[in-house]
Amino acid sequence: MTDTAVTPSQPPATEPQHRKVRIKVLRYNPQERGSVPRMQTYELEEADGMTLFIALNEIREKQDASLQFDFVCRAGICGSCAMVINGRPGLACRTLTESLGPEITLAPLPVFELIADLSVNTGKWMRAMSERLQAWIHMKQKEVDLSRLEERMEPELAQKIYELDRCIECGCCVAGCGTARMREDFVGAVGLNKIARFRLDPRDARTDEDFYELVGDDSGVFGCMSLLACHDVCPKSLPLATQIAFVRRKMASVGWK
Repeated sequence: MTDTAVTPSQPPATEPQHRKVRIKVLRYNPQERGSVPRMQTYELEEADGMTLFIALNEIREKQDASLQFDFVCRAGICGSCAMVINGRPGLACRTLTESLGPEITLAPLPVFELIADLSVNTGKWMRAMSERLQAWIHMKQKEVDLSRLEERMEPELAQKIYELDRCIECGCCVAGCGTARMREDFVGAVGLNKIARFRLDPRDARTDEDFYELVGDDSGVFGCMSLLACHDVCPKSLPLATQIAFVRRKMASVGWK
């Protein structure tokens, strides 16, 4: 007769406990009569890999269908879900709840026109800024020949232009800007980034004197107080501080002529 080893039974595996998260949202709908700004708190169970975007959708689907916020891509490309997260502008789709404390405070981006709750009209501001700065390529020839080969560009220069073109116009840099809070006509880091981009483009016929007429005053590059909040909060990590300093030097040299 042989001895048989008896394996002790294993206790049933227990699922990991997820913490409860309290999300405080600044609620206000200026289009609704009688609506007043107020903080509303929602509580939900945190899931693995949960982003603020996922959390807000869960709140809207299961707790409060009236909650308003914007989203499109969910991948940090469109910039629609920008909001103030614990006092700092950022993208809801790129912010993990686990990177924040158990209590999270959300508010709409300042400076921009409020639609309702966390939804703001960044498009209206961006369009006005782009039209003011004429943010399109001013071709050297009046008539464009579509059958002509595209103008050659060195890869290094193309990469520099692409780097500045990665701006998604989310509005985080404007919301974090001290000057934009004080001056409604300030073009912001996003506008100065556009000037830097078109200044690099060899297809654009404009000179530094032309750009000076657009941003060579306090509503443009000389209004920047160099607090660098725009650089710190940019979700695409654009070199905004470097570009603003570069444009300022170029515009100053034009102004001293």
